Amino acid sequence: MAEVEDAMWYYRALHRHVERSLAAVLPPAARVLDAGCGTGGLLRRLHGNRPQWTLTGLDFSPLACELARERTGGEVVQGSIAGMPFAEAQFDAITSCDVVCQVTEPAQAVREFHRVLRPGGFVVLTMPAYQWMYSYHDREVGNLRRYSRGEVNGLLRGAGFRIVRSTYWNTLLFPLAVLRRKILPPAAPASDVGLFPAPVEAGCNVLMAFEHAWLGAGGSLPLGNSVLTVAQKP
Repeated sequence: MAEVEDAMWYYRALHRHVERSLAAVLPPAARVLDAGCGTGGLLRRLHGNRPQWTLTGLDFSPLACELARERTGGEVVQGSIAGMPFAEAQFDAITSCDVVCQVTEPAQAVREFHRVLRPGGFVVLTMPAYQWMYSYHDREVGNLRRYSRGEVNGLLRGAGFRIVRSTYWNTLLFPLAVLRRKILPPAAPASDVGLFPAPVEAGCNVLMAFEHAWLGAGGSLPLGNSVLTVAQKP
């Protein structure tokens, strides 16, 4: 992940969607937690583009924390999203990208998000879409399950959140994901995290730019390989 997340089309699109979603709801100065920050790609982007925000990373993996600290120079704490080492009402916003799907008690993790957010704070959550799409890739990256948009909304509402916006994304490439993961899987399954040849990466970036423009203009997408949700703590 550390080797590819600054360049691979998927992470570039993911981080762009999350940054746009945060910028739409946060004041100029805000304290943001990336819950399940991995090796720091999103933190790295936000440090560069939003220097006025105070950023903290949290990850369960000591190695990921070490790499995130090296790559961002920011505060990164080792711990679980299901029992976060923070006091109540510490953050204005929480991001969590494809991480709640990896814990055995997702409802507990979302309740923890609610606990450490200040009143009026926001969570920007991304999840892999559709349980029927579960495949070798999910097993390799540690996903325990995948979610529909309605399931994500229900999870957040159950913790006390109000849904602000919910949409699928990674829509234009979704047919290719279905083909690779469900119809023509590789002979030796491994994670799909990795750089493609430059022309393929460029083509994917163009398609993701169309999606970014559409969602940035207020549109939504009816299906896709991922779910993006913005919710608010009352």
